[in-house]
Amino acid sequence: MSESKSCLTKADLVDSIYDNLPFDKQKATQIVEDWIELLKEGLMRDKKVMISGFGVFEVKSKHARPGRNPQTGDRITLGARNVVKFKPSQILKRQLNDGVAKGAPQEEQSPV
Repeated sequence: MSESKSCLTKADLVDSIYDNLPFDKQKATQIVEDWIELLKEGLMRDKKVMISGFGVFEVKSKHARPGRNPQTGDRITLGARNVVKFKPSQILKRQLNDGVAKGAPQEEQSPV
């Protein structure tokens, strides 16, 4: 991922596969597309996709609820829908927070 971007994109994944494995660009693109398709199929079929060391993607149902149109202020009913939630694994949480803990000043603990 280039340092000027604010997020990792599908194109970045393709480029990484192309740069690090013996595949041409077309094959690298197909690998990324197939992997995304597998995730979608898993969510539609099983409602849950677990990737060890990374986390769990899970489909959750949201019930219909009252809401408000922010432009007009009118009351509306937001329909029932499914959403995908992500829960990171403990390993990923630890890796993400190690950098935060190292860069943050230590808080002094008061004696109890």
